[in-house]
Amino acid sequence: MKLIILKTNLREGLSSLDRVSADGTNLPILKNVLIKVTDGKIVVSATNLEIGIERSLSGKVVEPGSVTVPFSTLSSIISNVDAERVNLESDGTNLIVKTDNYQAKIQGMNPEDFPIIPRLENKDAYIEIGTGSLKEAIHGVIDAAQFSEIRPELSGVLFDFQITSMKLVATDSFRLAEKTLYKNQYHASFEQGFKIIVPLKTIQEAVRGFGEDEKVRIHLDPNQIGFESASERVVSRLIAGQYPDYDQIVPKKLETEMTMNREQLLSAVKLVSSFSGKVSDVRIALKGDEKTLEVFSVNQHLGENSYLVPVKVQGPKFSGMSFNWRYLADGLKAMKSETILFGVNGEAKPAVIKSADDPSYFYLLMPIKAA
Repeated sequence: MKLIILKTNLREGLSSLDRVSADGTNLPILKNVLIKVTDGKIVVSATNLEIGIERSLSGKVVEPGSVTVPFSTLSSIISNVDAERVNLESDGTNLIVKTDNYQAKIQGMNPEDFPIIPRLENKDAYIEIGTGSLKEAIHGVIDAAQFSEIRPELSGVLFDFQITSMKLVATDSFRLAEKTLYKNQYHASFEQGFKIIVPLKTIQEAVRGFGEDEKVRIHLDPNQIGFESASERVVSRLIAGQYPDYDQIVPKKLETEMTMNREQLLSAVKLVSSFSGKVSDVRIALKGDEKTLEVFSVNQHLGENSYLVPVKVQGPKFSGMSFNWRYLADGLKAMKSETILFGVNGEAKPAVIKSADDPSYFYLLMPIKAA
């Protein structure tokens, strides 16, 4: 194997693999990156056996071949060399790295021992979507998911595909986010709907690795999912199990609905959180005139503070509710709209945050019960 590549291209390719390369594993080969050159193509790969990523790179191919070397070593070298052009050449199982003023030989392993990143067999059925739409949907829900060994189904994002629409849903049982994509936002060749749970780490890699103006095709096997663009391929196992039936907790109507500026409420939450207690609580309540929402927090060791946000109210007044300020801020940050609707059904049931002009997204948040 012999090739010439720009440092920038190689560094970007390696950076898309760094969180998949398994440093903590007992299998040395999983700490490696595979560099494979065939038919004029340069592909770098890494896997932890749960997720596999392949990234295609631009460069000049001199001789085909393959080599696998420790990811951390190669990444450190490429990040620190000062030359822009880098020569890579295999020497048996070793990799020689050369620039105008630098040379290194990295001890590798037999590339035949590198785990095969599977290719999904059913290529005829797919969802094709622009990376902008996919990333926006994922960013809207991903903060509501949480790694859980006790309830692994919560460690992922639900993809609920129903031909004419596709919902992405995430929850950690304290909050829930749902984003709906409509048929005009994607093209699909699946003939029937499905529900799958995609691991959180897979979703994070999909968001991070794909460019802003690419098209991504999503393929499925019974136990795997693949995200594929012109430059990158991500393959992952799916999470087995049943996703929670969350529809029953989503309010069908709202007793009190408040309309307000999103940035004002977010600023209020961040500011008053400095005085929040052990459970990161901030409290909201309508003032007497019902034209102002008070956001406040009290700490017996620090003091108290409050922030007033102008609101328009429909429905009866409520005396107040407490929320985890970080969860509340996450929901507000996920929205793009300038104006939001904040709906409640009393003080013990979940609150709903919606955009005033985007019905495709909502964020559900459980209040903190009074001690």
